[in-house]
Amino acid sequence: MEILVKVAQLLLSLSILVIVHELGHFFFAKLFKTRVEKFYLFFDAWFSIFKIKKGETEYGIGWLPLGGYVKIAGMIDESMDREQMKQPPKPDEFRSKTPGQRLLIMVGGVLFNLILAGIIYTSVLKVWGEEYLPVENMKYGVVCDSVALDLGFENGDKILSIDNQKVERFSDITNHILLNEVNTIQVERNGETMDITIPETTVQYIIKGARLFTPRVPFYISDFVKGSKGKEAGMLKGDRIVGIDTISTLFFDQFVSVIGNYKNQTVAVLVERNGAEMAFNVALDETAKIGAYQDIAKVFETRKIEYGFFAAIPAGIKKSVSVGQDYLKQFKLIFNKDTKAYESVGGFIAIGNIFPSAWDWQSFWNLTGFLSIMLAVINILPIPALDGGHVMFVLYEIITRRKPSDKFLEYAQIAGFVIILALLLYANGNDVMKLFSR
Repeated sequence: MEILVKVAQLLLSLSILVIVHELGHFFFAKLFKTRVEKFYLFFDAWFSIFKIKKGETEYGIGWLPLGGYVKIAGMIDESMDREQMKQPPKPDEFRSKTPGQRLLIMVGGVLFNLILAGIIYTSVLKVWGEEYLPVENMKYGVVCDSVALDLGFENGDKILSIDNQKVERFSDITNHILLNEVNTIQVERNGETMDITIPETTVQYIIKGARLFTPRVPFYISDFVKGSKGKEAGMLKGDRIVGIDTISTLFFDQFVSVIGNYKNQTVAVLVERNGAEMAFNVALDETAKIGAYQDIAKVFETRKIEYGFFAAIPAGIKKSVSVGQDYLKQFKLIFNKDTKAYESVGGFIAIGNIFPSAWDWQSFWNLTGFLSIMLAVINILPIPALDGGHVMFVLYEIITRRKPSDKFLEYAQIAGFVIILALLLYANGNDVMKLFSR
């Protein structure tokens, strides 16, 4: 069921993004009185699921969900319509338009994706606002993964700044390390301030999925699972677990590291209730679980920003720009052999996995906004067969006042398809390899 929810979200998101992207090309084509022969969501190789013709344009849905297209008359594109190109140019064809008009037709898809991202982020901020955990509110410090421990961090460290610059949001810490060539992180440990050096190789671990830090929290019980060993022993909602046997476990990470040593044993678990300590003898099985849920809400003081309509517009645009800048930095990492980011490039499975397993509209729209920016960036790359390839040739024509021949453009289009196919196979091959390596 979780897979179906992820697939449904992915297909809906891609459908929205593809329609908006192609609508950008369609809009400028129509603006300059250029004939559009087809407007398709997904590709219709050999057959289509649905099609209808209105005016000069056939609208349809293909069966292959790898994108979509508009077929613009007189343009060398994915349709590879050689017969049309052999005919003399007609006034309503792409090749008859001025270089400036052709340039706008080609950048229309990217422009509409960027506009869509701005609209999405503006709407999300207006409807849900923005909630985050300030670094300064993490009074118990952080829990470190193995990578962070190897770097010299310790559980309980309080992060103060990165390269002596204050960071407002806890969620931004890992991004800063990944994207901004961080040298040091300042932490407070046992009342003293110290610098931790961050080597360049840390980026490799983050790309491979290392989280480095999670907030450190006490173990307050919010609820119990059915058949909970802790509940059977007498624990109640709201209790704070502070010890196991004679070992102090003031924090959840300490509790997890200790409780596993008492499989199939009855052990005294100490809790704090209404200011007093109480001990309960818990009969653990081979899983060594007490069957209690952790209460996070009792620990963190998050900060929420509410936006009115007019405040949400500049905030949404600012967020779009920020997300775009961060994605460009991430994209740059792929071409850095030292980070080995190319090993983590993923295809449709990787994209689908970023969606939550339960449908959540706020997450859906935030991810769709990000994917809209990602689609814009990828499409503007100067690769023939992508929008950026067409833009590159039009810019060449504008600068040199010489138009590339149709035969050259045709060969470039074929070369572009080969490059794109190779990239698709590589990215999706990575996904398959990751599935088998688990």
